[in-house]
Amino acid sequence: MRWTSALSTQASLEAAVDEVVAEAQAGLSAEPDLGFVFISSAFASDYSRLMPLLQERLSVRTLIGCSGGGIVGTRQAEATQEIEDTPALSLALAELPDVALTPFRVVSTALPDLDGPPDRWIELVGVSPQAKPSFILLADPISGMMTDFLQGLDYAYPGATKVGGLASGGPAVQQGSLFYQDRALQGGVVGVALTGNVKLDAIVAQGCRPVGPMYQVVEGDRNIILKVQETQSDAPAQPPLEALQALAKDLTPEERELAQQSLFIGIAQSEFKPVLEPGDFLIRNLMGVDPRAGAVAIGDRVRPGMRIQFHLRDAKTSAEDLEALLRQYSGQGDGASPVGALMFACLGRGERLYEKPNFDSQMFNQYVADAPLSGFFCNGEIGPVGQTTFVHGYTSVFGILRQPN
Repeated sequence: MRWTSALSTQASLEAAVDEVVAEAQAGLSAEPDLGFVFISSAFASDYSRLMPLLQERLSVRTLIGCSGGGIVGTRQAEATQEIEDTPALSLALAELPDVALTPFRVVSTALPDLDGPPDRWIELVGVSPQAKPSFILLADPISGMMTDFLQGLDYAYPGATKVGGLASGGPAVQQGSLFYQDRALQGGVVGVALTGNVKLDAIVAQGCRPVGPMYQVVEGDRNIILKVQETQSDAPAQPPLEALQALAKDLTPEERELAQQSLFIGIAQSEFKPVLEPGDFLIRNLMGVDPRAGAVAIGDRVRPGMRIQFHLRDAKTSAEDLEALLRQYSGQGDGASPVGALMFACLGRGERLYEKPNFDSQMFNQYVADAPLSGFFCNGEIGPVGQTTFVHGYTSVFGILRQPN
């Protein structure tokens, strides 16, 4: 199994395509089986020309891609770079012996009923659950179908790893921002299922840290939390706004200032795990408060019994969270080294968050060496928390391919 990554910052699309194809192919010994292409929104007017140009210069069995507000790639003999706000083109190519690839495209009108049997979802994707597939997904953010689509995939393929991102780039996402085999597309999802002698690992770095006690939701309605109770206290249930006001008294001045703009809710994804660690929470936005009722609204559905904890996010916390997850991953080693990886990072990360370039990708390279990295900055990142796949925000998701045998 071989994986190569190439990056070009040429202002001409023809020159950029020439550069990435030549560089990526130089690292292979045979015709590639799989390719991913990511193109910056600076090339928006040229999207329709990308796939014909690649077809003239490259033969690859399965090729998907999308546009991005920033592009991630690896130049020959250089470190991985995250190119933001300037023209960039990234191409990843892979030789995958003993791996079967099933490319697919799905539009919102084709989604099966979520109350129906899983067979409908299996027919839609075209791969059997018994083959134990892994999925890499790229989506149009305007379609508004990803929550239902991911719920259906989890239903039909429980336990399968699913990673990816939603295309980005401002107005460019309305101009055919998905790429599938030989053409540019608008709307829906494109993806590839991988089966056989391959393992896809996921790292989901949401960049938050918990503050204050753990609570259990006592009463809720849709996405509104009405009452909570501390899990380690006999105190009576209270409105969550009162709990937040009590928590604020114990925060440092810096944390109180941060809470004014970067306060989130973490939802524990295990009902039984006694000690929760980074990666055990699904981070959701705090959407609003009702001062009269003391209720808070969050960016997800609420049900009584779920455990929640307030979280804060800043550059330091995001860096520590990512490093902890990478350190944990690098220490797991089962003898199968990573051969290549994809990075799906939120537009709100990168230099906007860290005030320095290439932060997430360089930290990844420190812990996962010799795995060429490609990717893009997303309008939403796709990755698992626990056994469920979600669309995230402010997150970096890494999909890491290994050959187990």
